Amino acid sequence: MVRLKGRNIELRPASFDDIDARLFLGNPAEIVEMFGIGQDDVKPLTRDGAIRWVQNLIDHPNAWIIAFQGRLIGDIRLDRLNVTDRRASMAIGIYDPQLLGKGLGSEAICLLLHHAFTELRLHRIGIRVLAYNTRAIRAYEKCGFTIEGREREAAFVNGVWHDDMMMGLLETDFPAQA
Repeated sequence: MVRLKGRNIELRPASFDDIDARLFLGNPAEIVEMFGIGQDDVKPLTRDGAIRWVQNLIDHPNAWIIAFQGRLIGDIRLDRLNVTDRRASMAIGIYDPQLLGKGLGSEAICLLLHHAFTELRLHRIGIRVLAYNTRAIRAYEKCGFTIEGREREAAFVNGVWHDDMMMGLLETDFPAQA
């Protein structure tokens, strides 16, 4: 698998050497809540959970560790890649709360998008995000994504229904962002 290097971060393949780093980051409630997991449902990350997390990334053909200053801070993936329609969906997670809002996620997204549109020759990348995850929505918009729709009351988190936003980016819109 290819490594992608940016100004501050690197996207690299996962390895079993990442287990302890992922375990150290744990499951911060304020982060996993952005994935749609209610605060009462957050469980501590176990060693077995960290092993499964790393194994899933190793087994995934289009998944990378996000490394900052040489250490694991998250992951990014292209899911449901369809070569006929030249499209995929994207997912990203930064697991260190102290590194949120510093542009590292946006940099990782732009690196992945450049790879997706140039090397993989995809035409479209889609993403779903909970409407209350405004930090992620800003990062996606910064990278060129636009809101294409809203799925009303799609997630039940912390006893409340929340909307899902559908966002997309076409290859023809990306060069302006690169």
